[in-house]
Amino acid sequence: MKILVTGGCGYIGAHTIVDLLENGFEVICIDDNSRSGTGLLRGAETIGGRSVPHYRVNLCNLEETHRVFSQHPQISGIIHFAAYKSVPESVNNPLLYYHNNLASLVNLLQCVQAFNVPNFVFSSSCSVYGNAPQLPVTEETPLQKAESPYGNTKQIGEEIIADVARTSKNNFILLRYFNPVGAHPSALIGELQENPENLVPIITQTAIGKRPRLTVYGNDYPTRDGSCIRDYIHVMDIANAHTKALQYLLAQKNKANCEVFNLGSGNGTTVLEAIAAFEGVSGLALNYVIGPRRAGDVVAIYANNQKAANLLGWHPRYTLEDMMRTAWQWELKLKSTTTS
Repeated sequence: MKILVTGGCGYIGAHTIVDLLENGFEVICIDDNSRSGTGLLRGAETIGGRSVPHYRVNLCNLEETHRVFSQHPQISGIIHFAAYKSVPESVNNPLLYYHNNLASLVNLLQCVQAFNVPNFVFSSSCSVYGNAPQLPVTEETPLQKAESPYGNTKQIGEEIIADVARTSKNNFILLRYFNPVGAHPSALIGELQENPENLVPIITQTAIGKRPRLTVYGNDYPTRDGSCIRDYIHVMDIANAHTKALQYLLAQKNKANCEVFNLGSGNGTTVLEAIAAFEGVSGLALNYVIGPRRAGDVVAIYANNQKAANLLGWHPRYTLEDMMRTAWQWELKLKSTTTS
């Protein structure tokens, strides 16, 4: 089975390629590398023991995207990761996000129709829930107004796919994942950002000395310690869920041609609890300060993941400590690589 992974040079894309290869799939990759190199893809090839054809294509260019499908007419499924994902950047430059994230999706769906690709898995986000009135959120939890243009592109993307599905014989799965963290246990691939905005790479960069300190954005939220609550999930658990979603569709187990699944650990962890977990794993005291709230952040979000467990047979295997440990091993590997 040949699977196209868009954004395959990125953090979650590269880890998913590893899981696909380990489960016997043939993989091709599209990534314009505007916000990534090919290092993670090369690492995924090393772990998976197979090469992955890579096409440096911007999905907003329909002609170039169409050409890749023409060269690979037997694609059995697509996993669509390629998107901009910075909440603060989307707040400051919303048009960039609406153009990139939505035009690329529309072009890809046009190719799905033109080449009759049977299965499509969309990388969505817990940000579609906004500030949910009840926790944990289930797939039936009503969506609130998105707190950022990034989150809104995921809401709109889901709506576009649902509309297409109503008149299509193709199958679609929307995976709403929460906060992917950690790295492959081999430390050959992990989260690679010079200036990350996500908590865990900021923690590890602070611990290793790349940053002088970490800022906790707000300690006056209505939570148990005043900091935001998130559902952290290991990136390899997220990766495996994409493989299981494809296997679910290929086995024709789906009841409808557009289904939604939450991908989270089911546990809410505060920012301060995440810091404590890292300190416990690493044995280091982290230098952090309390700052003001950050625009676009929701107060608390965590998942009910029973639907994915029951239908996809997906169960997270990694603990919060595993997430912190593998993230720290990856950071140490990056340091040894740059200093050797």
